[in-house]
Amino acid sequence: MDQKLLKIAVVYSHHKLGDLIWQLPYIKSISKNFNKPVTLITRSKTQAKDILKDNDYIDDIFYCEFRKKLWYFIEIFNLYRFFKKKNFSHVFILDKISRPAIAAKFAKIENVIGPGIKNQKKWITNKNFLTYKDYQNLDYSDQSKKMLEINNYKIFETIPSLIIKEETLINVEPQIDSSQKGIVSFGVDSFELYKMWYEENFAELANKLIKSNLANKIYLIASPQNQNVVKKIINFSGNNTLVDCSSLNLLQVIKVIKNSDYFVGNNSGPLNLASALRVKVFGLIANDRVSELKNSNIIPILPIDYKNEINRDREGMKRLKVQTVFDQIEGNLN
Repeated sequence: MDQKLLKIAVVYSHHKLGDLIWQLPYIKSISKNFNKPVTLITRSKTQAKDILKDNDYIDDIFYCEFRKKLWYFIEIFNLYRFFKKKNFSHVFILDKISRPAIAAKFAKIENVIGPGIKNQKKWITNKNFLTYKDYQNLDYSDQSKKMLEINNYKIFETIPSLIIKEETLINVEPQIDSSQKGIVSFGVDSFELYKMWYEENFAELANKLIKSNLANKIYLIASPQNQNVVKKIINFSGNNTLVDCSSLNLLQVIKVIKNSDYFVGNNSGPLNLASALRVKVFGLIANDRVSELKNSNIIPILPIDYKNEINRDREGMKRLKVQTVFDQIEGNLN
């Protein structure tokens, strides 16, 4: 196909920022396969327009909320109109959702590539699909990798990276002295409660790091609805060098992370974000599979009796002791 006629869209429907970050290597690989930047279609909750605008393999971002019931049909129509208007030559779908595939079929897009799980298989044009076993056993990152490879698209990288230019953040609060040493950030919440280390443990760790001169100021990152988690940590610590970041927007959080010497956090979006920003990252893992972090720069910290399996009881996070976490951080910093 004539290079001028190539127009590539990539769809990813999951709402979690961390999940989108895991897909960045594959979105970038799709762009490199065609030597063209792509249009990304994703949910507004990811805030992709803010965090991806400095990455040259994406030239446009279109938000679709992928809601259910009546919205299912409205969004098929909206995607159809968007596909028709942009006249894409290829639409890549990085999960099993059918709506963009249906819209692309009606828009007469010649190349619609997806994993082909369940109903989606009827609407896409590629002939090589993931199996249901792949869907059950592979994490989201490996699903996208395999889907592209079995359809003869080259994977150029598997570790997420994210470019945020200094000028993007220059007028963003908070103002941080980049020459100051000992700035640390903690990611203290998660969408999934069972992944969250306990507040008193974060407080004790903060005090040990400050006492050992491994931190001078610690920013506590959480979503606004989990501000109570941050408040508990500050109260347990009694240390006035802990900063509540639960009211910050995503670009403000990015600025805090980029200016941190290192990041310590639960297995959630900010952990993946910090890794993609190339900050030294320590992940607190006790209740989920550390194998899911293999395509990252995250340094996992595990309890002594760790098993690579999911435990949906938050009590399991108590197996990860403060001293274990402190020792591994200290050992990696010295």
